[in-house]
Amino acid sequence: MINYNRFVLDNGLRVLVHEDFSTPMAVVNILYDVGSRDESPEKTGFAHLFEHLMFGGSVNIPDYDEPLQRAGGENNAYTTNDLTNYYCQLPAENIETALWLESDRMLSLAFNKKSLEVQRKVVIEEFKEHYINKPYGDAWHAMRELAYTVHPYKWMTIGKDLSHIEHAKLDDVKNFFFRYYRPINAILVVAGNVKTEAVKVLAEKWFGSIEPGEKYMRNVPQEPKQTAPRNLSIKADVPFDALYKTWHMPGRLDAGYHAADLVTEILSGGGSSRLFQALVKEKRLFSNIECYHFGSLDAGLVAIEGKLVKGVNMQSAEDAVEEELNKMKEVNVSSEELQKVKNKTESLIAFEDITVMSRANSLAFYELLGDADLINQELSKYNEVTADDIKKYSEQIFDVNNSNVLYYYSNN
Repeated sequence: MINYNRFVLDNGLRVLVHEDFSTPMAVVNILYDVGSRDESPEKTGFAHLFEHLMFGGSVNIPDYDEPLQRAGGENNAYTTNDLTNYYCQLPAENIETALWLESDRMLSLAFNKKSLEVQRKVVIEEFKEHYINKPYGDAWHAMRELAYTVHPYKWMTIGKDLSHIEHAKLDDVKNFFFRYYRPINAILVVAGNVKTEAVKVLAEKWFGSIEPGEKYMRNVPQEPKQTAPRNLSIKADVPFDALYKTWHMPGRLDAGYHAADLVTEILSGGGSSRLFQALVKEKRLFSNIECYHFGSLDAGLVAIEGKLVKGVNMQSAEDAVEEELNKMKEVNVSSEELQKVKNKTESLIAFEDITVMSRANSLAFYELLGDADLINQELSKYNEVTADDIKKYSEQIFDVNNSNVLYYYSNN
């Protein structure tokens, strides 16, 4: 059990405190309920751009990193389609430094053209390096466009088009900040060698006077049920042919999510998994193959991707993948195989909870889902999944009419 205390400031900021006196450290984690799914289709990449801008100086503090480093701290952040998360760790006696820094960023960034230009260049270079110049870098841009027709999961977190960041204006950035980066839209988790009463005093001191902002009411277009298979072919200067297949799956809070997660583990959870054993080791059709999903809050995607061994025919490779999926749909997984992936999942959950930083991150995430106590219920949800559930959701997910296929051919 991960214990925590929860309170809400008058401005709507949700605060969770996880006391752990076995460590000399403390973690401050701030999650903002905004990701790339909240962007305009004409102005994508803003949530990710903001992850960079938040380190470019706030209204009263020109440099975020320097005071944190002097206090013995380190920090980082990440953006997904669903959320943006900032976190830092430092000696517990210096916790107020982190709260001071984070509160000033929440109050307002130091909006200026120089900071925007610096971070714009960083993001543009990142886009070019990972998605334009890198082999297969455009594959997931193409796949998302293929798999989604209306939902904003259509574009990557980095953005749909480089021009959107290239043409971002200071007013666009300001509007994005004051719409989403408000106390009413944020979750603060403080974890480690801290006491709840002390955190209450400090949270009120540093965050209590910030204007709450307007509660963001999400109105994202939901993806209609897919009724026919879709496919796309790309040719490029890459070393090997590659196969990408996706299928729509339940969202994070939907029935079937945990079963779908276990399905991906059965297919691709390590060297003894079905796809690796059959298609890499025995038939030698792929040099590597993976099955995974994105953990999306809204209905997401199960994905299989693999690089073909040189000379292997694409259709033969795809047929072999489908043969393995048909086994999932037609024959119940054995109790031993199911227990094995449940045991692995239990280990992963336990391992994630070892560090105080991971616990803080998880508490923020489950609070975003609507109930922080879900952190203590996750394992039981996996244990409740039966072999019949695995078969049922395999049939639903791996339906041919639910499939999207990208054939990525090498010019070589």
